[in-house]
Amino acid sequence: MHKFFVHQNKIFDNKALIEGEDVKHIYKVLRLKEGEKVNINDCNGKEYLGRIKSVNKVKVEVELLEQLEVNNESPIDVYLYQGFPKGSKMDLITQKCTELGIKDIIPVITSRVLSSMGEVRRDSKKIERWNRIAFEACKQSKRSLIPEVKDIIDFNELMNQLEEMDLIVVPYENADNYGVKSMIKNLDRDIKKIAIIIGPEGGFEEEEIAALKEINAHIVTLGPRILRTETAGFTCLSLLMYELGDLGGKY
Repeated sequence: MHKFFVHQNKIFDNKALIEGEDVKHIYKVLRLKEGEKVNINDCNGKEYLGRIKSVNKVKVEVELLEQLEVNNESPIDVYLYQGFPKGSKMDLITQKCTELGIKDIIPVITSRVLSSMGEVRRDSKKIERWNRIAFEACKQSKRSLIPEVKDIIDFNELMNQLEEMDLIVVPYENADNYGVKSMIKNLDRDIKKIAIIIGPEGGFEEEEIAALKEINAHIVTLGPRILRTETAGFTCLSLLMYELGDLGGKY
């Protein structure tokens, strides 16, 4: 069944009003008609079974029949702190991490990120683009909540935000033979909030790794092969979702 995200202010009197790009997709691509059933998500996790009442080129009106007990979110909240990459790599990172169940994505300016990248702080269009990609990936993967790509932060802001995390995981090419498997075996408490910290193309400075070690971050290897910055994040996310989350199924 097709699923559509509708903001809460467009849901009232047991009806949902679909507007914008989804309207064209409904009548021209999917060719949905009056009477057909769809799922409606209110962008905050509530889902409804609905029946299309009317379709035109401007809007689609959906009657809400019942609220559904649907939750496609992981039992763990994983936040990706991504060293700011070059080019369009953030597009791929955002799309794939959204599909895998990331909670939020926070781009980070680290020491080896080109200083000119700091200009992106003033370019809100890039943030808007990444959030559109997250939204589309969320629809495709039928998630219940839409992850957010936050504003870019620097390393000091990153360190402050990590105080709220239950587990901090830092894949690092120079890590010893201590990987995610060993880390999981040694966990001695319940884990809810996890931070994954990925370096940019140039990697981390030793001083940054030392600072992360001081706050008990787990500096891990992802294996014998060096992964690109756009690959490392969703690889680490997949491992954590498999070991601690819901990737691979419940049984």
